[in-house]
Amino acid sequence: QVQLVESGGGLVQAGGTLRLSCTASGSNRSIKTMGWYRQAPGKQRDFVARITRDGTTTYADSVKGRFTISRDNSNRTAYLQMNSLKPDDTAVYYCNAKILSVMETFSVAYWGQGTQVTVSS
Repeated sequence: QVQLVESGGGLVQAGGTLRLSCTASGSNRSIKTMGWYRQAPGKQRDFVARITRDGTTTYADSVKGRFTISRDNSNRTAYLQMNSLKPDDTAVYYCNAKILSVMETFSVAYWGQGTQVTVSS
C-alpha cells in the first residue's frame, strides 16, 4: 500500500522559513509527479506547487518567488522550501503523488495525511 509521509510543518513568524518533506513508500513504480496542496480552515484545498520526474516545476501565483519545490527521485522524496512566509500561508499542507502503472499508461493519485503550517503576524 502506497503511503506518503510528510514532515516539517510547524509554527513560524511572518518572514520566516520552513521546509516540508514528503516521502513515498510502499511501491517502487515510477512517480509521475509530486506536489503540494494546502487547505485553510473553511476553505477548499488549493494547489501550491508540483514537480515532474524530469524536474519541471509549476507554482501557484501566490507562492511564486517564495516557495521552491524539489525532488530526490532516488529517495522518492519531495521537498517544499518556504521562504518569506506570510500569515495567509497558514494551512494544512498535503503532499500529493501520482504513481504510474506498470506499463506507465495511467497514474493513480495518493495523498499524505497533512502537516500544519502556522505563520504568526
